[in-house]
Amino acid sequence: MHFAKNTILVFLFLSALSVSAQKLKIAKLKYGGGGDWYANKSSLPNLIRFCNHQLKTNLNAEEEVVEAGSPEIFSYPFVHMTGHGNVVFSSAEAQNLRKYLMSGGFLHIDDNYGLDKFLRPELKKVFPELSLVEVPFDHPIYHQKYTFPKGLPKVHEHDNKPAQGFGLFWEGRLVCFYTYECDLGNGWEDQAVYNDPEEIRQKALQMGANIITYAFTKD
Repeated sequence: MHFAKNTILVFLFLSALSVSAQKLKIAKLKYGGGGDWYANKSSLPNLIRFCNHQLKTNLNAEEEVVEAGSPEIFSYPFVHMTGHGNVVFSSAEAQNLRKYLMSGGFLHIDDNYGLDKFLRPELKKVFPELSLVEVPFDHPIYHQKYTFPKGLPKVHEHDNKPAQGFGLFWEGRLVCFYTYECDLGNGWEDQAVYNDPEEIRQKALQMGANIITYAFTKD
């Protein structure tokens, strides 16, 4: 399923609201370099469950895995990336990601702590002409079903830095949303993994639901 226009994503998302519609699938990005792309085993399944219950979406219950250079990435309107360590995109992978994002795909990257210094130069391979910029608090991604007037919720503390949301904007459209110093994905994990307070987990899931909604419906 290749998509060239965001209107196709809107149609797919609205179709997913119907019980009879075919389930949409989202995927976790597998990348090279040795970093733990597979981290947070329960995160996406929990977020999917939350969205299906709270937003009445019809997302497939299990996450799938897609490689950065695979043509199969075009089958997933939403792709999630996480990890702690090194990440490397080959030239072919960078070009594939670029085409994916330019043609309507959406990439959410969650720094699981330690990803930042490796990620930024690799994103320059994908969009040499773009730089990550902080997404303003009035951006629609913070104002879907759930409102976050001060930006991202803080899930875990690492370096005493504020949680920040950065983005890559292609022709005015947010195509890549990078959640930094937030540990959003950890907040999606099973409660037993980190024993986070339920209030924090709910905030993380609500922000994740906003990201899912924005990815499927917004220009």
